[in-house]
Amino acid sequence: MTELFPSTLGWVPQGRVSAVRGNVVDVRFPMGFLPPLRQALRCGDTNEIVLEVLNHLSAELVRTVALTATRGMVREMPVTDTGHALDIPLGQGLLGRMLNLLGEPIDGLGALGAITRLPIHRPPLPLAQRATGNEIFVTGIKVIDLLAPLERGGKGGLFGGAGVGKTVLITEMIHNMAGRYAGVSLFCGIGERCREAEELYREMSAAGVLEQTVMLFGQMNEPPGARLRVGHAALTVAEYFRDVERRDVLLLIDNIFRFVQAGMEVSGLMGRIPSRVGYQSTLASELAELEERICSSANAAMTSVQAVYVPADDLTDPSATHTFAHLSASIVLSRKRASQGLYPAVDPLRSDSKMLNPAVVGQRHYRIALAVRRALAEYEELKDIISMLGLTELSQKDRDTVSQARRLERFLTQPFFTTEQFTGHAGRMLELEQTLDGCERILAGEFADHPERALYMIGAIDEAAVPEPA
Repeated sequence: MTELFPSTLGWVPQGRVSAVRGNVVDVRFPMGFLPPLRQALRCGDTNEIVLEVLNHLSAELVRTVALTATRGMVREMPVTDTGHALDIPLGQGLLGRMLNLLGEPIDGLGALGAITRLPIHRPPLPLAQRATGNEIFVTGIKVIDLLAPLERGGKGGLFGGAGVGKTVLITEMIHNMAGRYAGVSLFCGIGERCREAEELYREMSAAGVLEQTVMLFGQMNEPPGARLRVGHAALTVAEYFRDVERRDVLLLIDNIFRFVQAGMEVSGLMGRIPSRVGYQSTLASELAELEERICSSANAAMTSVQAVYVPADDLTDPSATHTFAHLSASIVLSRKRASQGLYPAVDPLRSDSKMLNPAVVGQRHYRIALAVRRALAEYEELKDIISMLGLTELSQKDRDTVSQARRLERFLTQPFFTTEQFTGHAGRMLELEQTLDGCERILAGEFADHPERALYMIGAIDEAAVPEPA
């Protein structure tokens, strides 16, 4: 006899757990009552275990992935079909709060004042309703604004291996941009450490920007299903503020690689054959499904900055190459520059942006950026000769280029507000005009007599110490 239970859609059949393999659970339903793909199921004494349907194995059997811990789950445990896909609460009550994948508060500040719920899986905005623009999104960070400017309403990526400063750079951007940003800031932590989440929450609270910020976390200790879906939940929140509240959204994601890694874990658990370098065969489509929802409408802009971990510093890794294709600006961090103490450790020759175009940034900005790149590229080519023969063997022209490039390298370093307690340097945030003015004066040879250290870790060029008379 078929068991029935009440649901939002009326009386529907109840399933039973058929098998539990870690975070993958098979559930059997009566013939003809199979839940559709991406349907949310619940089980446990208080329905605390949440499952999502990923596969139909037969006319009676579905394979699901757990979005919460499966501790205590046994065979034949009853499973409730919720009648809908996983959804998340939305409304002004989310501002200033920290949530998990299910939209439950994890900041200990009580219940949410949400007004509606929407599914986390939604189609991207139709092409006819999308809006594009040519406006620069100024970050206050010299090397980014000069060589890889971000697009308002676009997607920028921070690429780098472990420990080169991706999270620090994201945190500094939050400090610089959220304070003077008129819209809503949304931080999505995918596979974040709890330490990083707690530090970020405290810093945003201290900076006074928390009241216009929503934070969602699928932490490192949570099941891969939660880490795979928290990005979609964050995008549903972002789309709500863009389309319903008509407010600009600044979406910060740390880390896209953890999303790819979660998909790889789920794919392995589902028994799918892996593809190149062990990644899931659906890597491109899973990433595109997330990235293509990040877009601007005629009502409001959605700007995204994403940290991307690069395994073994290899930019040809499939996770990095597939992410590159979706971005309008790519900021590559260099371990070599970090080891030299040149922070932020942005590689000026591998970082790029489609916004660095004279029609967008203007002739002056484009000309200065090109001259800076040329000087740094020539210095890079001369490094082997310098290491073997010494600086004295170079021509006077090459020596001038090296002097110029080394001063530019040091001027493009910058003390951060978020690292003041570690470096002892007070943070600096610069307007784009100040950055352009500093680089132009260095290229003109105005600081050729200044010691290189005078340009290291300063803000505007006027902070450079005056050289002592001989």
